[in-house]
Amino acid sequence: MNTLHKLLLQLENHIPNLEKTNSKISSSSIGWQIDHCLLVINGIIDQLEVSNPSAFEPKFNLPKFIVFTTGKIPRGKARAPKIVMPVDVATADELKLKIELAKTNILKLNSFPINAHFKHPFFNDLNTKQTEKFLAIHTKHHLKIIEDILK
Repeated sequence: MNTLHKLLLQLENHIPNLEKTNSKISSSSIGWQIDHCLLVINGIIDQLEVSNPSAFEPKFNLPKFIVFTTGKIPRGKARAPKIVMPVDVATADELKLKIELAKTNILKLNSFPINAHFKHPFFNDLNTKQTEKFLAIHTKHHLKIIEDILK
């Protein structure tokens, strides 16, 4: 079982807490955090699938280097693009369906060319391997927020 699959299981285990909030940690609920992670995972994998590998443009990027080296995203330093911001928090059943889709999508990662890519708003082009690492770092970031909300 790969890292992303394990992280999805952790997200799934938090679905019963979807309505919980803690304004000292985040203005968003646990359900929002889960939904956001799933929108990111499913949206990015969709972009990888339709990308043109020959258009991949690797460039050094200091923020990417720091995040990928430390494995941590600083809290409160960036805003997510609107496309991955849940408008209405999904229900428990909707989150379960999105998790099943994410599990299916994660399995696709191994079939993509190495230079399938997506353009990250801060890190520029990320290839398949970098994307998988980013998705794990991003999901861990939100799982930490969820754990802090529950404390």
